[in-house]
Amino acid sequence: MNADVLAESSDLVLGYDRTVAVRPSSFTIPHRQVTAIIGPNGSGKSTLLNALAGVIEPLSGSLQVLGGRPGGRRAGVAYVMQSLAFPKGTPITVREAVGMGLYPTLGLFGRRSASDRERVDRAMERLRVTDLARRHLDELSGGQRQRVYVAQGLAQHHEAILLDEPLTGLDIVSARTIDEIIHSERDRGHAVVLTTHDLAEARAADWVILMNGHVLAAGPPAEVLTRANLEAAYGLGSLHTPDAVFIDDPHDPEDHAHEHSRHQHPH
Repeated sequence: MNADVLAESSDLVLGYDRTVAVRPSSFTIPHRQVTAIIGPNGSGKSTLLNALAGVIEPLSGSLQVLGGRPGGRRAGVAYVMQSLAFPKGTPITVREAVGMGLYPTLGLFGRRSASDRERVDRAMERLRVTDLARRHLDELSGGQRQRVYVAQGLAQHHEAILLDEPLTGLDIVSARTIDEIIHSERDRGHAVVLTTHDLAEARAADWVILMNGHVLAAGPPAEVLTRANLEAAYGLGSLHTPDAVFIDDPHDPEDHAHEHSRHQHPH
């Protein structure tokens, strides 16, 4: 696979328990760029992200990520879900949560080197949560927790980071901090793939995948986010204004109830 390609698929079909969530789709995702996956609720955005992470296997077709073979979690890919299930009251500190990003390479009981500890420190600094290091996750706001989860992803040894709706419902400080990470990761030579309901966010990406039960279009934003494509994805007349920003309800519970119900655990 071309070194400039993060992922490519051919007739990819995805689903859960043989229930199809993404119909046959062929596309590529570039490496070292920011890719936004956008589409209506239930269109398969999170399912595609799960497949890119190696959390689920294709029902049929092929998907190659970083040139690797399918099967299991992807080496070099960090995955930050929209919500992580830490049981309420679990005494996990911010530093411990970020340090979990080292598990894929060190294992649960692996001994951390000085460089591993520095990696955790740098991730915390970049997400501005160093001052929260000793606090428990239960004590944090939603925006602070999301910054911790992104820091956990950055602590992993990765070439690509996958983010599921990373900016939805955040305070301004957290949203700006994570947005800076998205673009600085690209500048560091890493790929970023994120799902979003925000049309402006998709337009700011380098590459866009537009979904509606399958990949309807993929390419640069100017080529993909045309009015014709958006109306095909969202339904004729569903776009109220040409400059609409949110073109779907980012808090629709049905979207993630199906796509996340089986995968609520930290990475």
